[in-house]
Amino acid sequence: MSLTHKITFALNGKPVRADADVASSALELLRGAFELGGTKLACGEGECGACTIIVDGRSRNSCLMPAVDLEGREVLTVEGLWREDGIDPVQQAFVDEGAIQCGFCTPGMIMQTKYLLSRNPDLTAEEAERGLEGNVCRCTGYKKIIAAAIGAGTGARD
Repeated sequence: MSLTHKITFALNGKPVRADADVASSALELLRGAFELGGTKLACGEGECGACTIIVDGRSRNSCLMPAVDLEGREVLTVEGLWREDGIDPVQQAFVDEGAIQCGFCTPGMIMQTKYLLSRNPDLTAEEAERGLEGNVCRCTGYKKIIAAAIGAGTGARD
């Protein structure tokens, strides 16, 4: 028998309600109840960053976060970056730099980059490398990903 709690939170700028199983992760809730497939299940242990979301302005591994902990929070997923005038500048930087290989890690990389830039819009290469070290990509040497992170910052747009 599973226990569920009704939770209410803001998801990508909109208020939502869900029945959250106390044994489920935020990742499972987002992918299941809300059908948001951009947040990826990879390691399930908080080691790869494929499941990165932003909760109350901080990046989180959604595979480690209990779904019930979303109660009353502001949650941003990669799907929430869409804007009426197109894709988010971070997403555009990833496209412009060719920082997308197979694409599996890309949503997590983009969300972590979004978080890093919210804290420092003028990332250096070293800061981007350090800030993205919890996000694993098996396809690249990270050079294009780091370039995209830097290119999405305010310094690159001046």
